[in-house]
Amino acid sequence: MNETPGNSDRTASADSAKGREVIDRLVFAALREQTRARRWRIGFMLFFIAYLTVTTVVLFSKGDGGFVIGGEPDGEKHTALVMLSGVIASGEQGGAETVISGLKAAFEHEDTAGIVIEINSPGGSPVQAAYMYDEIMRLREEHPDIPLHAVVVDIAASGGYFVAAAADRIYVNRSSLVGSIGVRMDAFGFVDLMEKIGVERRLLTAGENKAIFDPFLPEQPRHKAHLQGMLNEVHGHFIDAVQKGRGERLAKDQDIFSGLIWSGETAVQLGLVDAYGNTRSVALEYGAEDIVDFTPKSGLLERLADRLGASIGRQVAQTLFASPVLN
Repeated sequence: MNETPGNSDRTASADSAKGREVIDRLVFAALREQTRARRWRIGFMLFFIAYLTVTTVVLFSKGDGGFVIGGEPDGEKHTALVMLSGVIASGEQGGAETVISGLKAAFEHEDTAGIVIEINSPGGSPVQAAYMYDEIMRLREEHPDIPLHAVVVDIAASGGYFVAAAADRIYVNRSSLVGSIGVRMDAFGFVDLMEKIGVERRLLTAGENKAIFDPFLPEQPRHKAHLQGMLNEVHGHFIDAVQKGRGERLAKDQDIFSGLIWSGETAVQLGLVDAYGNTRSVALEYGAEDIVDFTPKSGLLERLADRLGASIGRQVAQTLFASPVLN
């Protein structure tokens, strides 16, 4: 049967519409593929530029301030810098292992004229702080011709000041925060809350004091007394270290050991620190203007992993299971 002219036109129109639809799909698919490829190229370029920048700055740069990464002896005397930054805790940048490693390298370098431990820390683990204090004392005795001075940036409180007390001299800014010679233990009590929401606590222990200071059980006076005695003992260790490090420079003021914190200006008057200064001024005092950074540097990925993983875990553990901190 022959098609009428009207049917022929409709068929041609339908075929044309289908053809355009196919072409449109192909064009849009090509555009999407080009866009996806362009995004990948841009993302890769940005990542490469960022990685190259971080690597260059961390590993190979020499800043305008004269700071360089510790290297081979060149015959020129320098001031060695070791930084203690952030919370003092095992596995952190402010942990004893990192700081002690840098101090040893600085003392053993034949071109070191003097050492600055630059502190910017609110405190942390009393054990980690004591490790650093003891090692500084040992290194000073082993290398009596190399002075070690502490420079406080924003804050050297509690464990941060514990470490500073081991230095020959301590320098601050007038507005630095210094002191907090005390010990604390943080915990929460959820007993009343559990009663309100109808939660029953079920706990089995082997050892009558194993559940000491459990946040889900009522506070026991004998447990509290035991923990208070332990805190007082650790506080005594802190006081002994400060008195040994500062000696007769300390003012006869018992508030020094009460946990109070002071400005750098008041800390000078109390004998907690010696004078105003910074890393650059101490380097000039040493007669070695070049400052060489001996602070061990962890890799970028390692730092990110620590921040996002281990640090979160430590904070959760400290919240649920209280432990003494110089902080």
